[in-house]
Order: sequence, then structure tokens, then C-alpha cells
Amino acid sequence: MNRREALSRVAILVGGSIVGGELFLSGCKTSDRVPGLPLSQEDIAYLDEIAETIIPTTSTPGAKAAKVGEFMHVMVTDCYEAKDQKIFLEGMNKLNQACNKMHKHDFMGATPEHRKELLISLDKEAQEYQKSKKREDPTHYFSMMKQLTLLGYFTSQVGATQALRYEAVPGRYEGCIPYKKGDKAWAT
Repeated sequence: MNRREALSRVAILVGGSIVGGELFLSGCKTSDRVPGLPLSQEDIAYLDEIAETIIPTTSTPGAKAAKVGEFMHVMVTDCYEAKDQKIFLEGMNKLNQACNKMHKHDFMGATPEHRKELLISLDKEAQEYQKSKKREDPTHYFSMMKQLTLLGYFTSQVGATQALRYEAVPGRYEGCIPYKKGDKAWAT
């Protein structure tokens, strides 16, 4: 199974609940997008650092090893409508401004503890926003970043084979397998 098939299956399983899920189901075909989204290598490195703060390297590789920043760039460029692309790009700036306001330096200059503290506060802000959000309101930028980080990581080779239990050719179906506390979830 290649990454495109995995993305389609994940989108179907999740039922389109993630941002732009309907675009995943339609094969990322949208005419309302900004061609050549202006992200530099520095911007992609910035997204990698945000993703690495969300899924850090532990006993398994983190989001940076899975190149989640590049994945976010591709997904936002190819699959998001222009209004969502704008929210995402503005969100990158808002995240940096929030870090400056909270810690008096930008995100790339922040310590891991400051980064974590900032993202926890942004996650709380996004959850509060979601509670009062109307259907037609845009998605919070941090929710987009977090969802793309999770999707990019767990559909990457690194995430699927090292963070999850992976069996390249699964055997027979067993509907009830005992779970031991601390076991990894299954990728296959």
C-alpha cells in the first residue's frame, strides 16, 4: 500500500472529520487554491519544529524524522481551499507572535519547555474556539497544524512502522487480541 492509498483509507475511516477530509476523499482536487503556496525551506523547517513539539522524539523517532513539515506543505498546497490556506499561513505568523508575547522570543529560538508551554496554551485556545464555533466559522489554525501533524506522522513509514505495531503482511484476522498496558496500537 502506498501513502496515497493509506491517506484515502484514513480519510474514509475517520469519516471526513479532519480539516479538509472531504478533499481527501475527492482526491485533493480543488480549483480554489493558491498555486505555488509561498513556503520556503525555512518555513518547512519551522513546521517541522512545531510538529516535533507535538510528537517529539522519544524511544521512537519524532515528527521531524517523518518530515511532517514537508507533508504539511504538500497537503496545504494541494488539498486546502484558498481560505483554509490563508488561515494556515496566517496561523504560522500568529503562532510566532504568541511565542513572542509569551516568552519574548520567536518559536525557533524557544527552548523545548517554552515551545511545549505555548502549544499547550494554543491547544486550549483551539478547544475553546471549537466549543463556540458555528458550522460556517473557519477552523482554528492550530487545529489544522495539529491534525496535519498527526496525519502526516502516523501515515509515514516512520510512524506506521516504528511508532505503531506493524506487520507488513498480516496473517488471519483476530478480532479480539489481549491488550497489555503500554502496547503500541496497530498500523495494519
